[in-house]
Amino acid sequence: MTAATRTLTALRTGLLGSRANTLITVATLLLLYLVVPPLLRWAVLDATFTGDAGACSRDGACWAFVAAKLRFILFAFYPPDLQWRPSLVILLLAAILSASALPRFWGRPLLLAWPLTILACWLLMQGAFTSTPIPSNQWGGLPVTLFVWAVCFAAATPIAVLLALARRSTLGGLRTFSVLYIELMRGTPMVAILYVAMLILPMALPDGLSIDKMLRAIVMVTLFWAAYIAEVIRAGLQAIPNGQAEAATSLGLGYWKTQRLVILPQAFRVVIPGMVNLAIGFLLATSLLAVIGIFDLLNAARAAAADPKWLGFYNEAYIVVAVVYFVICFGASRYSQWLERRLAAGRRQAW
Repeated sequence: MTAATRTLTALRTGLLGSRANTLITVATLLLLYLVVPPLLRWAVLDATFTGDAGACSRDGACWAFVAAKLRFILFAFYPPDLQWRPSLVILLLAAILSASALPRFWGRPLLLAWPLTILACWLLMQGAFTSTPIPSNQWGGLPVTLFVWAVCFAAATPIAVLLALARRSTLGGLRTFSVLYIELMRGTPMVAILYVAMLILPMALPDGLSIDKMLRAIVMVTLFWAAYIAEVIRAGLQAIPNGQAEAATSLGLGYWKTQRLVILPQAFRVVIPGMVNLAIGFLLATSLLAVIGIFDLLNAARAAAADPKWLGFYNEAYIVVAVVYFVICFGASRYSQWLERRLAAGRRQAW
């Protein structure tokens, strides 16, 4: 039997192999028939690709709006003549995330590259070495979404490791603190955490001391996300048999070396799907930054559609944002599957 024949047989069995499969296939085809032609007509046949808002028909998509407002959606109120800076920030973050995704780069140089990259991104967004600094209330769009996401997730992970280890500790006070912290953070909405960063944290600072709004949000979001990541890591730690730690101890390894060299690498391998799932959820949660006046990608798209010259083209704006989010999240999902296969193959070879 050829490969083509096997493929056709599998399709026929999957689509029409039983009465239930046949009903599902028919219902799906009917749904596609009802949805795809009107969507195609709106997105392509009746769409407007050039011109101004007056040239756009309400019966079709106005892709001319996307062409006119794309820079605003991506960079919000950042000065147009300096938008090469947020563009460079996107490239730097993409580079450090790509390097972090490849096992060949895992090591001390990568750990050193992270704070340097974050500092470079912050200085670029601030407009360092220019005559006029750029305040954070002019930042927005995709660079802010990626920056907050990458920085908070990267900073929250080591905190989460310590919290997970503390929650499994035999020291009662340390374990109690970890449990209270994790449960308090997980039981508090992220919106409330952002309001704490915006309203309460400034009042707790000494007189005359002021912290940038973006920095306050990053600190509080990092502490919030750390609680969720800690529980995922703790699940991975609990999946490792006690014999692993006992064997390491019998070889003379101390607690921290045992955790660093034996337990944590295996635990992280176990929780790859959970960590990627959290990362995707956290990326989408950055849209909540809008409640404290930070223009993330979604909020910038909403503001673009509220422009009096292009009023009302929310569908087109949200489609652009949805495509960006989908590309990032789908790529992260595929990467998760690749990394699982890669680490599983390495483990089998080691055995």
